[in-house]
Amino acid sequence: MNSTRHPPSLTLPFVQVDAFAEHAFEGNPAAVVRLESWLPDEVLAAIAAENNLSETAFVVGGGGAAVLRWFTPAVEVDLCGHATLAAGAVLLEEDGGDLVRFSSRSGELTVARVGDRLEMELPAVPPMDGELPPAIVHALGTPPVEGCPIRALHHADYWLARFTTAAEVRELTPDIGALRALRSNVICTAPGEGDLDFVSRFFAPGSGVDEDPVTGSAHCSLAPYWVERLGRNPLRARQIGPRGGGLECEVRGARVALRGQCVTVIRGSMFVPREPAGQA
Repeated sequence: MNSTRHPPSLTLPFVQVDAFAEHAFEGNPAAVVRLESWLPDEVLAAIAAENNLSETAFVVGGGGAAVLRWFTPAVEVDLCGHATLAAGAVLLEEDGGDLVRFSSRSGELTVARVGDRLEMELPAVPPMDGELPPAIVHALGTPPVEGCPIRALHHADYWLARFTTAAEVRELTPDIGALRALRSNVICTAPGEGDLDFVSRFFAPGSGVDEDPVTGSAHCSLAPYWVERLGRNPLRARQIGPRGGGLECEVRGARVALRGQCVTVIRGSMFVPREPAGQA
């Protein structure tokens, strides 16, 4: 019989949601954990590492006055679109209503029901003037036709690289180790096919995620970039990595509205130590 004593644990509600997905196992999975009050940052980081998803969203409070934070398995980040949409879906399902307001490191964020979709508004982050460093171009393997910087986010430098065709973006095999060493994340994009206005992939090793399936925050830069070049608004987009998912983007001045669907795939409980490992 094992007589080892463990510190008492908290039982936390846990929901895993596929965001920007019409069916399960599409889009970008995010964990949503609702808390009565904030746990130590070390515990939040350990929960995110245990989940091993690109993002875990932690929420304190309800739809009218909720506070939202996001963690990758490696770092806390300043903004995450798909996990915000997932958190909004969970609160709308559990608490009712048609609108959720979150306070966050990126200011107030909202998630609202719009027909059969959810809509959130995030701050627009237009790309800046400049060029891609040669080291980034080399790491991508295929040279883009245009590249520019985006302001640093999530403890990493952000870059946008535009290619000629969707096929070029789909076939990219960048040197992830090199991007990680450069502490760089790269949004790769091209004009769309069929009824899509543009496509993209997002490589984020600088923030601990080799490739993110569908990235809301990346579209805060992609939407103003493509609206300026295509001369129309809103736009239909798809991230075309291994999982992929679709969304609609609309630039509203200094904000970007993103619309998509969510599918809940796991609902249960997590048993979490009250003290971080090594401090019990």
